[in-house]
Amino acid sequence: MRFTTKTEYGVVCLVYMAKQAPGKVITIADLVKHEKMSITYLQKIFHALKQADIVTAHPGRNGGYSLARPASQITLKQVIEALEGGTFDIFCEPEIRKEIVCTHLTLCAVRPVWAKTKRLLDEYYQSVNLEMIVQEEERLRKMKEETASVMQALAEPLGEAS
Repeated sequence: MRFTTKTEYGVVCLVYMAKQAPGKVITIADLVKHEKMSITYLQKIFHALKQADIVTAHPGRNGGYSLARPASQITLKQVIEALEGGTFDIFCEPEIRKEIVCTHLTLCAVRPVWAKTKRLLDEYYQSVNLEMIVQEEERLRKMKEETASVMQALAEPLGEAS
C-alpha cells in the first residue's frame, strides 16, 4: 500500500479548507499560494474530488471550491478512494490481477491476510474525518508553541525571567 502525492496533497488542501469558515469558497490559486503546490496538479486533484462529491465547484469570476459537506462528514477513506481508487489492493481479486498469473489462487493461505488488511484499513480510514485531522493539527500547533515558550524561558539567564 502506497499513496501517491495526489492523496497527500488532496488531504492537505482539504484540511486547509476545513479550517476555513463553513461554505467559504477557496480558489486553486489560494491553495497554490498557501501550500506551494502545482496549479495543474491541484486542478486534477480537485476534479477527482468534485467527481466524488467531496468538494463543490463554484464557477465564475469569484469561483473556486468549497467542501460539499461538513468536515466531520468527509472521511479519509472517501478521499483516498476518490484520489487512488481504493485503500488497499488485494491482488488476488480478478479485476486487480488481470494479467498476473497466480498458480496458488485456489490454495492461497495469504489471501485472507490481505483481505483482513484491507478490511482493517478501510475501517480505520472510515473512522477518521477531516474535522479530526484539523483538531489534531491544532493540538500539535499548541504543543509546539508551548514547547517553544518553555525552551525560550530555559534559555534566559537566571534572574532575568519576567
